[in-house]
Order: sequence, then C-alpha cells, then structure tokens
Amino acid sequence: MLKKRIIPCLDIKDGRTVKGINFEGLRDAGDPVELAKKYVDEGADELVFLDITATQEKRKTLADMVKRIGEAINIPFTVGGGINSVEDASIVINAGADKVSVNSSAVKNPQLISELAAQFGSQCVVVAVDTRNVNGVQKVFVSGGKIETDWKTLDWVKKVEELGAGEILLTSMDGDGTKAGFKIDITKAVADLVNLPVIASGGAGKKEHFYEVFTQTKANGGLAASIFHFGEIPIPELKNYLKEQNIPIR
Repeated sequence: MLKKRIIPCLDIKDGRTVKGINFEGLRDAGDPVELAKKYVDEGADELVFLDITATQEKRKTLADMVKRIGEAINIPFTVGGGINSVEDASIVINAGADKVSVNSSAVKNPQLISELAAQFGSQCVVVAVDTRNVNGVQKVFVSGGKIETDWKTLDWVKKVEELGAGEILLTSMDGDGTKAGFKIDITKAVADLVNLPVIASGGAGKKEHFYEVFTQTKANGGLAASIFHFGEIPIPELKNYLKEQNIPIR
C-alpha cells in the first residue's frame, strides 16, 4: 500500500491564510510563511497553497510569496489560483513550487492540462476538483465554488486523467469546513475510477476521519486546513494515531 500523506492546505487571500465553512465566511488564520514553517517542523508531508481569490479577481498567484515559502520549507509544495496558462505555471514553478494546481482554468480549457503535462511532466500537474451534490448527482463547481458546471464529477475526473494530470485534489464542498468527516461516497467513487493519486479534502474534524478515508477509500492523501491552523489536531498526534491503527504513514 502506498504511504498516506498528511497535507495542510493554506488558503490565501490578500497575503494572509484564511479559512471558511462551505467556501463562505472567511476568517484569518495567520501568516502563510510562518504556518508553512510550522507544518514542516510538525512533520507535514506536503503543503498546498491556494490563492483563493486569484481566479475571481483575474490576477496572478502571488509569486513573491511562493518564493518566500519555497525558501522557508523543504517538503513538496503545490500552488494554485489564477493559473491559466503554461506561462503562469512557469512563474510559480520557477518561484519554487513543486506542482501547480488548476481548477476553473482546466474546466474552461481542458487542453491546458495536456499542455502543462507536456511542459513540466504529469507529476507536476494537480487538478483540483470542487464537487457538490446537486439533486443526487455530484457536479463540478468552479470560480471558488460559486458556479455550477455541466460536468458530472466522475466524468470530469476520468477526462482529467486522459488529458495527463498527475494527481486529483478532490474537495467536497458539502463537507468543507464542517468537521463532520470526509465525504466517503464521492471520494471512494473517484479514487476507484482513476489510476491517479487522489487527495481527499473537505470535512476533516477529528483523527478518526483520516482513518476512515484511508481505510474506506483508495485516497492516498488527506488534506485539511482549520484543524491544523487552529491547533485542534496537531500533526504529530495525528500521525502517531494513524501509525497505531496500522495505516502506512510517511
């Protein structure tokens, strides 16, 4: 079994880390560079840095902050938000990111996934998928979860794999910030369908939730934000718990 990854997510707005519930009601969670360093010290396996308003505000990801974070840490680091072209991705990768995450821009222009994979290798291309249950069907949303698309989630993740993505970051908007647990049904369906690493996101509230998602689905990463930012579950404590449950952890 592949070792499971624990991945804090830093949602960035105006240069600060923020956190909301169901993508709304953001509150400040601290300086991203300081948080990034803290997570490395605590044993995080990777970090994800999402400039959550970049797409809406039609501006580029904060490359200087990426550079500062890249210089401060020594673990793999994914950056997303406002990456609409190979050129945008180059700026972020040259600033220090190991991988780029695309979401709205990939739905708008699916060929972007293939272009990024051709330029940087599939291992650098993460497709973030924001999914929500709409009348019993899981649908893909874009623009920070504000706009419903025509894509059914399972159709889209299959397409993403065909186009050359290296990883899927699957966020259940229904679970986001609720701390009620990862959405097992859609996570399992996606991870069973594709032969790509899937990072589960949205809903982590206690250590048992990570155990559930790692034992009931093929997801090999668990991503969370507020429980780490506000010290509710320290990463060393979470990793020790998972090791005790015989979950293979890095």
